[in-house]
Amino acid sequence: MGLYLIGDVQGCDAPLARLLGKIGFSPSRDTLYLLGDLVNRGPDSAGVLRRLMGYGDSARCLLGNHDLSLLAVAQGCRAPHRNDTMDSVLLAPDRAAMLEWLRGQRMAMHEHGVLMVHGGVLPQWDVAQTLSLAGEVEAVLRGPALGDFLAQMYGNEPAKWDDSLAGAARLRIIVNALTRLRFCTPEGAMDLKASGGPKDAPAGYLPWFDVPVRKTAGHTVAFGHWSTLGYLRRADLVSLDTGCVWGGCLSALRLDAAGAHEHIQVDCEQAQAPGE
Repeated sequence: MGLYLIGDVQGCDAPLARLLGKIGFSPSRDTLYLLGDLVNRGPDSAGVLRRLMGYGDSARCLLGNHDLSLLAVAQGCRAPHRNDTMDSVLLAPDRAAMLEWLRGQRMAMHEHGVLMVHGGVLPQWDVAQTLSLAGEVEAVLRGPALGDFLAQMYGNEPAKWDDSLAGAARLRIIVNALTRLRFCTPEGAMDLKASGGPKDAPAGYLPWFDVPVRKTAGHTVAFGHWSTLGYLRRADLVSLDTGCVWGGCLSALRLDAAGAHEHIQVDCEQAQAPGE
């Protein structure tokens, strides 16, 4: 049985097929954990969704900011960005099935000793709270208030977590942390505008995983979202967004119980200007 973490696919179905061929993936034997941003900016978002849907429980997926954007556009809660490539889903005859499947995916997972998120984890959150807060968003995504939630999802405030937050503000900061976070202060105030590498952190901010007092320190956290960071592996950290949609690579990491994890990559053809 093989267990694989996979970084941001972003609608690049052909590289995903090559990557799965390279690792010899078998849905009857292996399990994939995709770290979000399944769709958008690449040429075949519908192909990616149909492929993953076909794998059933052998493909376990997180939602990234682009996946939530697709749901928001489909609900009429936001206009498409000029660089969006969502029409293969939005105009498809099986659009409803793909969107319904997307609504059922996760915001965070903790399996095989790895906490998986798309963006990051605020320093105030431990593993249990991260999963609990992710569950709050998952419940709304799957419920009747989806449109109201998506209409209020966008914005950069509040920037700092408080356990007393409620309603739209609470859900917004959870989504922002789990899908957009790169930099924050040691106190957990987020900067959601900076998109460069770790050396480009705004004054007073750190990469979220370098905050020394974060409660997930000592736990392995795997994430995507940060193509300018690229592949990074430490004892407590795995970063797997290697910029497939920007002409980089699509990356997987095979989890090995003995700790001898294998990093596998395939080249990608897509070459847009880098962005979120």
